[in-house]
Amino acid sequence: MVKLSNAEMRKLDDAARAGWLYYVAGKTQDEIAKKLNISRQSVQRMVALSVSEGLIKVRLDHPIAKCMDLSVKLASRFKLQCCEVVPSDEEEPSSTLGLAQAGADIIEQHLKSSEPKVLAMGTGRVLRSCVDELSSLDCEQHQIVSLLGNMASDGSASPYDVVVRMAEHINAKHYPMPLPVLPRSRQEKDLLHTQYYVAKNMELADKADATFVGVGNLGPNSPLHLDGFVTQKELVELQKKGAVGEIISWVYDRNGQLLDCAINERVASKPLKINSENPVYAIAAGEEKVYAILGALRSKLVNGLITNEYTAERLLSID
Repeated sequence: MVKLSNAEMRKLDDAARAGWLYYVAGKTQDEIAKKLNISRQSVQRMVALSVSEGLIKVRLDHPIAKCMDLSVKLASRFKLQCCEVVPSDEEEPSSTLGLAQAGADIIEQHLKSSEPKVLAMGTGRVLRSCVDELSSLDCEQHQIVSLLGNMASDGSASPYDVVVRMAEHINAKHYPMPLPVLPRSRQEKDLLHTQYYVAKNMELADKADATFVGVGNLGPNSPLHLDGFVTQKELVELQKKGAVGEIISWVYDRNGQLLDCAINERVASKPLKINSENPVYAIAAGEEKVYAILGALRSKLVNGLITNEYTAERLLSID
């Protein structure tokens, strides 16, 4: 970590103070300028710096009518237990901006429960972003367990291991899954699943009070391919079979049916329950993921969705 000079530290301290006054205390920029004895323009710069440096994490709590309307329609159409739609950026409607904050809010709702809970977590870029938005919490009554392995095909650690990252934010017992995401064969997977700690983690995941997963697409920018889990040839074969998406590496078509394919024979992830009684949240958005999300909703592998306006409108226009 680069050591900051005293002047740089004072600059961040001032930015944090201005950010807190604006976003938490609800002061106007004029009030902050008067309180800190600086110009309004300085306040604007300091507040902007507090956000850009991650000193203040902004969450949108205002109930925007259009988003709420889309949430109700999606929940009704797909019989969802819960649905959260965040605003889209008009210039980048497929951006995932806002999903991390919304996902973090819902994760924290479960973490703040006084009753002991088991939270099962998938992996991926968006879920990792959600975890980075979490507040520091004391959650020693809870257990956090991974649904899938934390190793790449070459044995290296996955950069998107959500459970380990969560441990940096909350004081809770956490259980990574000591497995490769895709073992080399079905026989190897079956053998790994018999290992004591793997079997215990699978049992714990089966008791999850809430589950959070990302949704991956099987198009040209498929995370499974980009992260080296499937080759270009394997990706093309999956596409020919009708694959549109994957959840914790289980591959399915646009109707949510798991495919009869080599990947699904090898995947070591804990299978999700269909029509789970407990909430299973999918957190995803973007044009590339529309059909992948649609398949997940149709399959009933998930019963909760956190997405954005653009994606919500696309889902409702197709189904």
